[in-house]
Amino acid sequence: FNDITRLIVLLAIERKIQMKIYFIILYFFVYSFFGWCTEVSFAALKEHRFVNRGFLNGPFCPIYGFGVSMVIVFLTPYKSNLFFLYAASVLLVTLLEGLTGWAMDKIFHNKWWDYSDMPMNIGGYVCLLFSLIWGAACVAIMDLIHPVIHKGLDFLPLTAGVFLIAVLSVVLSVDTYVTASEIFRFNRRMAAMEKIASELRELSDQLGEDIYEGTIRAMEAADQIHERKQETAAQIREIHQETVEELHHRSQELAQDIRTHISELKGRYQELSYKRNRTVERLTAAFPTMRPRRYKEHLEVVREHFHQKLRRK
Repeated sequence: FNDITRLIVLLAIERKIQMKIYFIILYFFVYSFFGWCTEVSFAALKEHRFVNRGFLNGPFCPIYGFGVSMVIVFLTPYKSNLFFLYAASVLLVTLLEGLTGWAMDKIFHNKWWDYSDMPMNIGGYVCLLFSLIWGAACVAIMDLIHPVIHKGLDFLPLTAGVFLIAVLSVVLSVDTYVTASEIFRFNRRMAAMEKIASELRELSDQLGEDIYEGTIRAMEAADQIHERKQETAAQIREIHQETVEELHHRSQELAQDIRTHISELKGRYQELSYKRNRTVERLTAAFPTMRPRRYKEHLEVVREHFHQKLRRK
């Protein structure tokens, strides 16, 4: 009898844990979607047009899903203590936002949001003002919004909920993979543009050095001719003319070759800068304060081309 009782208790505990995990995953997707809606609404008020905000292509901002789910999991027991709920929410969301910003910066070499111009910021990843706002939002969610959300999800049949979780997990995974792949591809494109720009600078320096060396050689030739005063004026003029013509011819050939190569490189650079990447175009609009760790100059060129397309529309 005791073994049967123990088994029933263990099964009940396991069932409770499974249901808790089930609801947490549903909370994640619901608040990821609500977070995306919030970001889109904010962008619409600010820019008077639709902007697909967020890192992913789909209507999800996972950082909101993770943030609210963390607050629900860890702070529900302290819901009655308003001050502690607020302070702990500020701490949790600040930690999540800071770690997410730092990790994405290290992985993709882009600073997706930047609070550097805000007072009391840490590395531009978090700042006091927004942390306080997120904390207030979490308190409002816990007291007003989440009870309604939980009741709605509780009415959802378990089979339908599991199916929904499976479908959304696949969609989210594919979206993450596609987005990350496009960003890595774009970073390789930026690296190619940087390589072209470096070669252009080297060729420009080389062209200047060749012109300088040609000028020096012509001056040296003139000095040598001047020193050979014993020769006739006709010989001097002939040697001088031959020397100048030879130097001019070599200089012209070399300069033309360099100019041709420079023109080819500029064409390739322009081709890369105009090449379409819808994911990057969306991210450029979604994260207007994004700052790359590398290739900032080239990103600005691409961003300007994108803004030109928007103005034409």
